[in-house]
Amino acid sequence: MTVYDPTVTPPEIAQGNASPVTLASSALSIADRMSRVTGLGRRPLNAEAVIKTALNGAPESAFGPEFGIRQFAEGLTVLFNALEREADLSLFGRFAVRWDSIRCLRNLMRMWQEEQAHAAIADTPIHRPLIITGLPRSGTTFLHRLLDCDPMTRSPSVWQTMAPYPPRKGADKRIAQTDRDLRYFGQIAPGFRDVHPLTASMPQECTEITAQIFQSLRFDTTFRIPSYLAWQDAQGHNLAYRFHKRFLQHLQHQSGDAPEAVQWVLKCPDHVFALDAVRSVYPDARIVFVHRDPLKVLPSVAKLTEILRQPFTGTQNKTDIGDQVTGRWHQGVAAMMQAADSNDAAHSNEPGICHIQYRELTADPIGTIDRLYNHFGKELRADARKAMDVEMNRRKRGGYGQNVYHFAEHGLDAKRERTFFKDYMKRFGIVEEILV
Repeated sequence: MTVYDPTVTPPEIAQGNASPVTLASSALSIADRMSRVTGLGRRPLNAEAVIKTALNGAPESAFGPEFGIRQFAEGLTVLFNALEREADLSLFGRFAVRWDSIRCLRNLMRMWQEEQAHAAIADTPIHRPLIITGLPRSGTTFLHRLLDCDPMTRSPSVWQTMAPYPPRKGADKRIAQTDRDLRYFGQIAPGFRDVHPLTASMPQECTEITAQIFQSLRFDTTFRIPSYLAWQDAQGHNLAYRFHKRFLQHLQHQSGDAPEAVQWVLKCPDHVFALDAVRSVYPDARIVFVHRDPLKVLPSVAKLTEILRQPFTGTQNKTDIGDQVTGRWHQGVAAMMQAADSNDAAHSNEPGICHIQYRELTADPIGTIDRLYNHFGKELRADARKAMDVEMNRRKRGGYGQNVYHFAEHGLDAKRERTFFKDYMKRFGIVEEILV
């Protein structure tokens, strides 16, 4: 079955039997094959060694007491063990994991230094964050970017999640460096820019924040690591979301804005797997679920997963990716239905959750946002409307490519999935976009 999607977002990448190849991705593939023959660059990942490198002679207490080594060491160790056993890391993948882990650890160190210098950071309130979630590839990114245009909202930018503080010496080049990194990733992961166009100044997903304490569902997307995912699900997400809030407190403190002056707008489909932790850490959160026909979502998620993993692994099994994606989002829709039922029963008079439809969002973005704001007792002001209109006119189709996908490429069975998701679609009144 082949489907053409002419809507604004999300895209489904054009694909044949293989991903496109660039000079950069080809060079990495050759280097990986050589390293497997010679053994060069195949040194096993070691959590203790990476921590020692990040510390660079500083004591372990440099990470601080609340989100320090006692809190993150287990997650880092489980992650590294899973990567060694299950991910078939490429040469570049090994380099990237070490570099990224050291970056995260040094961010933790810098944050603790700032907290020691500015005790008010940990007491900074985060008022009524608006949290967008739902099926991936259902318009959540589109909605996030529009809401971020409102002068009275704030979202963590890509460059801020990479490096929340500037270097102590020298010029602040974080935005330029992040854009360079993204351009390079687009070269080594062909197709990425078509399915998820990203620049340093765009809003970033929350899993990039929780990755910095090594308890993030981001890792399971980038690598095939089922044992880490099982550990994360069993562990729970409270520590990750406590750190998530602390990260926002650091950004809020740096902004100088009064806490009540702006509302944080946050987004990640994976929030659906951690709703208890979200509610525990942010009891006044406003949660937005975006719904779409899963048969339009699943092939796109599978392809995005394949593209994201391409630079980091030596081999990929497309059917395995399809099975992982469908299995995970079987769990995800169950979590959304449970949350909706709980809200109906216990919070019938509290507008803490809002459900919106992908087709409504893409047909009338501003009208949908106006209804969303009204639901939460807010006003969509004229300056926000204008800024959102400018963004939509600036990025036709949300900046995405015009794409086609094939169900069979990742072993997906449309009839089977239609049967499984029937209750979810009925519960939220989702219109079928694909007939099977």
